[in-house]
Amino acid sequence: MSLHQIAVSHSFLLSSRSAYTLNPLLFSKRNRFRISLSHSRFTSIKHRSFAVAVSDNGIFTSPELAKSFDFTSEERIYNWWLSQGYFRPKFDWESDPFVISMPPPNVTGSLHMGHAMFVTLEDIMVRYHRMRGRPTLWLPGTDHAGIATQLVVERMLASEGIKRVELGRDEFEKRVWEWKEKYGGTITNQIKRLGASCDWTRECFTLDEQLSRAVIEAFIRLHEKGLIYQGSYMVNWSPKLQTAVSDLEVEYSEEPGTLYYIKYRVAGGSRSDFLTIATTRPETLFGDVAIAVHPQDDRYSKYVGKMAIVPMTYGRHVPIISDKYVDKDFGTGVLKISPGHDHNDYVLARKLGLPILNVMNKDGTLNEVAGLYCGLDRFEARKKLWSDLEETDLAVKKEPHSLRVPRSQRGGELIEPLVSKQWFVTMQPLAEKALLAVEKGELTIIPERYGKIYNHWLTNIKDWCISRQLWWGHRIPVWYIVGKDCEEEYIVARSAEEALRKARDKYGKDVEVYQDPDVLDTWFSSALWPFSTLGWPDELAEDFKRFYPTTMLETGHDILFFWVARMVMMGIEFTGTVPFSYVYLHGLIRDSQGRKMSKTLGNVIDPLDTIKEYGTDALRFTLALGTAGQDLNLSTERLTANKAFTNKLWNAGKFVLQVLPNRDNVSGWQNIEACKFNTEGYLLRLPLPECWVVSKLHMLIDAVTESYNKFFFGDVGREIYDFFWGDFADWYIEASKARLYHSGDDSVALVAQTVLLYVFENILKLLHPFMPFVTEELWQALPNRREALIISSWPQTSLPRSTDLVKRFENLQALTRAIRNARAEYSVEPAKRITASIVGSEEVIQYISEEKEVLALLSKLDLDNIHFADSPPEDAKQSVHLIASEGLEAYLPLADMVDISAEVLRLTKRLSKMQTEYEGLKARLNSPKFIEKAPNDVVRGVQEKAAEAEEKINLTKNRLAFLKSTVMLS
Repeated sequence: MSLHQIAVSHSFLLSSRSAYTLNPLLFSKRNRFRISLSHSRFTSIKHRSFAVAVSDNGIFTSPELAKSFDFTSEERIYNWWLSQGYFRPKFDWESDPFVISMPPPNVTGSLHMGHAMFVTLEDIMVRYHRMRGRPTLWLPGTDHAGIATQLVVERMLASEGIKRVELGRDEFEKRVWEWKEKYGGTITNQIKRLGASCDWTRECFTLDEQLSRAVIEAFIRLHEKGLIYQGSYMVNWSPKLQTAVSDLEVEYSEEPGTLYYIKYRVAGGSRSDFLTIATTRPETLFGDVAIAVHPQDDRYSKYVGKMAIVPMTYGRHVPIISDKYVDKDFGTGVLKISPGHDHNDYVLARKLGLPILNVMNKDGTLNEVAGLYCGLDRFEARKKLWSDLEETDLAVKKEPHSLRVPRSQRGGELIEPLVSKQWFVTMQPLAEKALLAVEKGELTIIPERYGKIYNHWLTNIKDWCISRQLWWGHRIPVWYIVGKDCEEEYIVARSAEEALRKARDKYGKDVEVYQDPDVLDTWFSSALWPFSTLGWPDELAEDFKRFYPTTMLETGHDILFFWVARMVMMGIEFTGTVPFSYVYLHGLIRDSQGRKMSKTLGNVIDPLDTIKEYGTDALRFTLALGTAGQDLNLSTERLTANKAFTNKLWNAGKFVLQVLPNRDNVSGWQNIEACKFNTEGYLLRLPLPECWVVSKLHMLIDAVTESYNKFFFGDVGREIYDFFWGDFADWYIEASKARLYHSGDDSVALVAQTVLLYVFENILKLLHPFMPFVTEELWQALPNRREALIISSWPQTSLPRSTDLVKRFENLQALTRAIRNARAEYSVEPAKRITASIVGSEEVIQYISEEKEVLALLSKLDLDNIHFADSPPEDAKQSVHLIASEGLEAYLPLADMVDISAEVLRLTKRLSKMQTEYEGLKARLNSPKFIEKAPNDVVRGVQEKAAEAEEKINLTKNRLAFLKSTVMLS
């Protein structure tokens, strides 16, 4: 391959902002920087091949053998990391470990973008701290997902014509375990596909024996302290699942509904004595225990103290009372109180000492209290009741009304407020300690604004209903005595054997016991996750001693209360320590229009499909550029751009590999490895482009490391991206070609090779936590790699840099940009090399002239016709005058760039066309009809186009005037 072919083959490394194809130039020798080369010669750079070295293990592929990074190699690389044990912590007692507990995804789950987000962010943290030399543990696992898993298996059984109750509890649990063994690993394998460097040897499942032991221990300890109690209270009931669900598992949505107006006659009054009540749920009137009005509502004051007759109940009477809770302006200002079926009514009834009447069965049908409507589904009963009210002249009217409807997160079923006997945890004492942890700085929440939300929720916390009427989950460790009152006589024990022993000690040897059928809320076991996974309650367990408390908890901001706050409370309660030092909350992922992803909208983006098309690295990089706590709009445009970034990185690696010495060139590699970029003296002896790029790299390392430490991952990604693409690829790689294709000065070629390798390998290190696959592939392709990138040392910080020399190179850049812009403005042929006079102070001219070859290469100047001076040239008035920066100017002879006569003709035609377009725009703006009838944004758009056209016309006129004056002068 000739030098010309090599240069042209690397023209892809130019930015899209530049359209110049670079050819090698033969430049004069450089005397500023020399290195002893031993017996090595670098008089010409030939194509180097390291492909065999990186592919002989069958894992890695060199950029020299592949046009672009092959996404299918990601799984091979991942399995290699796994086989080498790189994900396991290398423990050092003198170093503080970095520990993250993975938010356990549901065992029923399949990968979605929420998973991709947390895996990306947590893996970034883990890989960064691993490279910093800290013992690093990322502990993975899955959640048994009580409701979700039971639903999945019930559907599977239903497809076989089998009902859960027909199987019985033991057989059903057996079938669920079989399902888990067969399908439960799906989500784990998908998480691996994202590059998660977890210690899979420590993978946990919330129903594992050890974690189940922790759950029972936690329940018993809380009960012994009087923090767990049983009672009948208002809960959110799921009729379809026939279980209670927590407040946090209920989602409210605004939906169209109906407001029904019903007459309640006043007992002992005339036919005109009635109260009209507006309700959205007429079927609950069978549970009415009172009618309430506001004390200051004069419309109804005469009825207070009397009795009202509940419709369709065969004359059941309820008291008419007054209370400030009633909203006079809603509906008719009269409120029916149904404490068995409304949270607010329940609170009011308890305050006033009213009875609680339940009219609904657990399956959502009405019970015997509803009389003739007994057995009807709640919605069927509503229709029939309204029809009957109309027939008896008790229906006043119904009208459309927007409702705030409670629905279950599991399947969207309408939730029914219902009074039910459940187990609860008293939360206030636990919450007080969790609040204090943030106040004392023991726990830091990122972003900070979520600390206020955390505090507000814990300050107003309600007791936690922890029992669920399911078969799949941790069975509540409570046993009842046959023949005894369940609420008064029960035994809490760690096993059935212990329960029976306790019962016999108290009630005699013939006593019989049976276990509470309910299971614990899935979130109860999840609340113990950071320490149960490390061996608690055995506090002498090796992992518990080494890795607890953990360092970081990263998750979505939507489960701050579901999970995070509960872990903090339970961690302090059971271990005396906050379970993690930091909480990092990421936002939700939305589509490109900012909408929530849903199957209904058809805007769901599948991570696995995305990986196939764009690669894991591009997906991870895109997700990581978000800001903590803020939602991220994901678009194919972003993914496409970051796939291009992956390719750019690959091509840069290809270039670096091709210009390095052969592997067998021992003395050449000795010289490269002898270069010490960590000393200021060495740095300052480098030529200007090399000193600039190394200084910028050292600045980048400090900035990126600081951003990593502050968890500003978006800043990290943008800083590395800008340096790699904007500084290294667009500028230094192109500038290096002036050295590499130089035939006379071996030391200059060596410097360029050394700097290229040094900067590129450090870019790979900085970028590895974000884009692990392509960076490891490229790292392995580089010669003399003594260890894998994943466990390599993080770049040293506070390395030398020269801000003065950086500013000097920025002047050279400004000059190059100015010349490139002038070439583009005057439509100079891309291959044409032009003359230039560079004018500046003696100091500026000195360092710019030393980089004459680089300037010529980057600006497409004629090397033999670049002139340096401290004053303008004689033909200045016939030249394009450029001001690059203060004290640095350039003059480009116009005749050397274009055919002036042809350019005058071209611009004259262009000016005529622009004036015609401008006059058309002005005519529209001068038309009263257009101004009056057209929308404001249309008028504004035409005004902007007219202003832009006028500016272009003035510029073109000035250009023409300049060209014509040049013709006259010549």
